[in-house]
Amino acid sequence: MCRLLNPTVHNSFFRRAGLFTFLLFWAAPAILSAAEKISGTLTVHDSLTAPNQPATIEATLTGKSLRTEIPVGGEPIEFLIAGNVVATAMTGGDGRAILSYTPKAKGSVPFTVRVGATSKTAAAEAGANLAVWERRTPIIAVEMASLMETPIAQGPTVTLPGKDAEGRQPMPDAANELGKLTQFYYNVLYVVMEDKAVGTNDQVNAQARQWLKDQKFPIGHILLLPSDPAAFGTKLDELHAAGWKTLKIGVGRTKAFAETFLQRRLDAVMVPEPAKGEAPRKAKVAKEWKDVRKKM
Repeated sequence: MCRLLNPTVHNSFFRRAGLFTFLLFWAAPAILSAAEKISGTLTVHDSLTAPNQPATIEATLTGKSLRTEIPVGGEPIEFLIAGNVVATAMTGGDGRAILSYTPKAKGSVPFTVRVGATSKTAAAEAGANLAVWERRTPIIAVEMASLMETPIAQGPTVTLPGKDAEGRQPMPDAANELGKLTQFYYNVLYVVMEDKAVGTNDQVNAQARQWLKDQKFPIGHILLLPSDPAAFGTKLDELHAAGWKTLKIGVGRTKAFAETFLQRRLDAVMVPEPAKGEAPRKAKVAKEWKDVRKKM
């Protein structure tokens, strides 16, 4: 025998079913959108240019696949200065996006890169500095190892993640003396060598930037190079060919760094004083950083 539902119960049931269906369809796009986002990492390095000359900024977007990172192509990347988007580009198959920007005035310009709003990748922002230098202003290259108290062979070049207490301490007077050199005369180029003990090149670059900031060194252009001793010589030649011919002196800790300048008939200062016989014949030697200016 068939029993009819009470009309009130009947209507209540269908109202609830309708509400549930509406909420399900309303939430579906958001759930789908969140599911589509993949975890990614965005990295960028410093860039160097002159006023009214285009700067090339290279950002790299990678995603995680099992145990490795893979490049993510076809994603929009935005380049921001002071919170304003000034350039955009798409990542290629190698995950790289090449952005172009032409600054008007000299100085050090902090910038940020981020994925665009339509990106399917969830990635944090990344920041670096755009050095805008007059080509006639003298440039001093400083080997990162010369700024640190502990010899480079006894540990990583910069502070390991989460290991601030075990990080390198700056050489006495290094930040103060370098600040005096850069206040009115020199632009500074920090030369950092890759260090597998610290992490990837992007990690080394980020940690070097943070260490310099924490130790109150003057803002400069960070140049990250392979550990190959010949790498800096190749880069130095490239910089000269690009018009940065006022880079004529280097202050470093290692013999290889000093020889890179001396071989090109440029000046080199070693600090601190190396072991006997370690300094190339024509290199100038400073026992400590407060003596460096006397050697220049």
